[in-house]
Amino acid sequence: MNSKINKILVLLLLTYVTNSCTETYALQTDTYEEAIVIEATLTNEFKKQEIKVTKTARFEDEGVTVEKGANVIVKDDQGNEYSFIEQSGIYVSQTEFTVTPGRAYYLEIVTKDGKIYKSSNETLTTETPITSIVPSVASNKQGTGIQINVNSYDPNNTSKYYRYEYEETYKIIAPRWTSFDAAVTGPQSVELVPRSPDTKVCYATKKSTDIILTTTGNQTEDRVNFPIRFIEENNYIISHRYSILVKQYVENLEAYTFHKTMKEISSSSSVLSPKQPGVISGNIKCISNIDEKVIGFFDVATVSSQRIFFNYTDFFPSNPQPSYVTTCEDIPFKFCFGGEDCEGETMIYKLVNKNVVYISNGGIKYIMVNSECGDCTTFSSNIIPSFWKN
Repeated sequence: MNSKINKILVLLLLTYVTNSCTETYALQTDTYEEAIVIEATLTNEFKKQEIKVTKTARFEDEGVTVEKGANVIVKDDQGNEYSFIEQSGIYVSQTEFTVTPGRAYYLEIVTKDGKIYKSSNETLTTETPITSIVPSVASNKQGTGIQINVNSYDPNNTSKYYRYEYEETYKIIAPRWTSFDAAVTGPQSVELVPRSPDTKVCYATKKSTDIILTTTGNQTEDRVNFPIRFIEENNYIISHRYSILVKQYVENLEAYTFHKTMKEISSSSSVLSPKQPGVISGNIKCISNIDEKVIGFFDVATVSSQRIFFNYTDFFPSNPQPSYVTTCEDIPFKFCFGGEDCEGETMIYKLVNKNVVYISNGGIKYIMVNSECGDCTTFSSNIIPSFWKN
C-alpha cells in the first residue's frame, strides 16, 4: 500500500465536501475525524519486516502523524511471535524472519492509549516469480517511448492477483561541467579553484507512487504480460543509462479488492466524483471498541523481483539526446563592485547560495549557468549504487 493513501482515506471520514462546477475550489477538510491507518505487507523474503502505523491526515496537512509508542506484534499459529519496534516512523521487526507457507499469521497492535487492533488470520500466497522484464519501443497517446512490461506465469493457475512496485535509477551527467569553479573568498573576492570531478556524474533513484494492480482472473491461463512503466523518448531520465527494479506481489482476492478500492478512490477523477466510495472493508478491526474506525489491510504475500538496465542508444541510436532536466543557458555576470551596471554582489550571493556555478570568463565577464547544469550533486547523489552495472 502506498503511503499517499493516508490523505485520500480522509474522504471516508468527511461529512461532506463542497464541489463547484464553475469555480476553482481549494479542497479542505470541513469535518475531520481521526482514524488509525495500518499498512502491513509481510513477505517470503528473509528480512526485517516493516509495518506503518499512522493517523489519517486532513487534505491541507503536509505530512502524516505516526502512531508512536504502540506495541506491534505478529503471531502465527505455531506460537511464534515477532515484535516490532519504531524506527524513523516505521515499525520494524526486531529480528529477521520470513513468512512460511501453510502457516496462519495475524497482526496485533496495542496503542499507548490502550486501543487494541487485530487482523484476521492470513496465509502466504502462491510463489510465482517474475520471468522477465522487457523494454521495447512503443507508441501511445503520450507519444513514442520505452514501454516496460513485466512477465510471469503460474502453471497451476492459482496466483491470479498481482500488485507491483518499482524503483528506477538513472545516470545523470552535468552537461556544462568544467574543471574550474568560482569560490567566494571574501565580501568582494572570488577566485577560481579546481572543481571536483565527483560533481559531473550522478545517480538518482525514485520509487513508484501509484497502486499498480493487475489480475489474470478473466484469462484461461495465469500468465502476466503487464505494462508497468512507459517513459517518453524525450524524458531526460533515460538520456544515458537507466535501470528499473520491479517487485511483484501475489495477493489473495481480499487484499487485491482492498487495494483496487484504494486505487479507485485515489484517482483524480474520483476524488470529487458523485460516486461515493462507501465503506472500505479491510481485515483489521478494533477489538477494544467496535465503533473505533481503522483503515488498512494486513497483507501476507509472496514477492519476486527483477532488475534490468538499458542505454538510450540501445533503442534510439540516431536520436539526439533528450533535453536536460533544466535549461542550461549562459548567464553572464560583470564582476565589479560599484557603478550602475555592476552585478558583483548579485553574483556572490548566487554563488554562496549555490544558485549558479562558474563555467568560463572573458575579461571582466564571468559566464555562469544554473547550478544543476555544472554540478549534478546539487540535486542528486554522486555515489554509485551498489547494484549499478555499466
